[in-house]
Amino acid sequence: MTGIIIGTAVIAFIITVIVTKFEIPFLQRKAGQNIREEGLKSHYSKAGTPSMGGISIIAGTFVAALLSNIGASAAWGMNPGNVIAILLVFLGFGLVGFLDDYLKVIKKQNEGLRVKPKFALQLVIALIFGILFRMISEQGSQVYIPGVDIWVDFGILYIPFVVFTILAMTNAVNLTDGLDGLASGVTALVSAAFVVAGVLFSYMASGVDIEVVPGILFFAALCGGCLGFLVFNKNPAKIFMGDTGSLALGGGVAAAAIAMKLELLLLIIGLLYVIEALSVVMQVGYFKLTHGKRIFRMAPIHHHFELCGMKETQVVGAFWAFTALCCIIGILVLI
Repeated sequence: MTGIIIGTAVIAFIITVIVTKFEIPFLQRKAGQNIREEGLKSHYSKAGTPSMGGISIIAGTFVAALLSNIGASAAWGMNPGNVIAILLVFLGFGLVGFLDDYLKVIKKQNEGLRVKPKFALQLVIALIFGILFRMISEQGSQVYIPGVDIWVDFGILYIPFVVFTILAMTNAVNLTDGLDGLASGVTALVSAAFVVAGVLFSYMASGVDIEVVPGILFFAALCGGCLGFLVFNKNPAKIFMGDTGSLALGGGVAAAAIAMKLELLLLIIGLLYVIEALSVVMQVGYFKLTHGKRIFRMAPIHHHFELCGMKETQVVGAFWAFTALCCIIGILVLI
C-alpha cells in the first residue's frame, strides 16, 4: 500500500512539473494575470504573470490517480465507481474554472463567468455527485463522526449535505488562492494528511477497506500535483493556478473526503479554508450591517495580515504552519 501511494504522488509530481514548465511560456503569450484595481499595491508587480496554470495540476493528478486506481482495482478487485465519481467532480469544477479564466484572461472580460451561471454549473456537478455517490456507496447516507467514533444516518438530508460540503469547500479553496504558493502549499499538506487519515481509518475499519482506497490514491496524486506546481508557484510565482486550479482543488478535496467518509474531518484538517471563507462572509455581512465599516482591513484574511505589515512570504509560511498543526490535530482526533 505504501509503495503505490508514494508512486502515485511521484508520478503526479513529475507530470505536473513537466506540463507546468511547458505551459508557462505558452500562457505568458496568452494568459497574463489581471490584478484588481482595488487590490494591494504590492501585488501590482504580478500583473502579466501567466494564469490558468491549474491545467498542469489537473493533468498530473488525473493521470496519476487514474493509473494507480487501475492498478489497485486489478490487484484488489475494487469497484471503480468511487474513483470515477471523484475524478468527474475534479474535472468538472476544473472546467468551470477554466471557462471563468478563459473569459477573464483570454477574452479580457473582467467579470468572467457571471455569478448565476457559474453557481448553477457548480450546483449541477455537486448534485450529480451526491446522487451518484449515494447510489454506489456501501454506507449509503451514513456519515462518520470522528472523535466520537459513531456513524449517523443523514437520510434524506444526505444529498443536500454533500452538495453543501462540495460547494462550500470549492469556493473556500478558491478564496484561499490569493498569495504565491498559498493554496498549492496548503492543499499539498491537507492532501498528505488525508492520505495518512485514510490509511488509519481503513485499517481501523477492516484491515484494508477497499472503498476508501480510491480517495487515498486521489489525495496522494493531488499532493504530488500541488508540490509539482509549487516548484513554479512559490514566491515569486512564475505562474498562477487561476480558478481552473483552485475550483478543481476544492471540488477534488471535498469529493475525495466524502468518498472516504471523512468529510467532517475537513473542518479540522481544512480549517484554514474555512477561516478564509468565513472572513469574507463576516466582512461582507458587517459592511452591510454597519453601512461601510469593516472587521478586517481587507478580506480574505490573508490580505488583512499583509496590510498589518507582514510580508507575503511570512503570511504564507504562517498559514502553512497553521495548516500543518491542523493536520496533526485532525489525525489525532481520528485515532
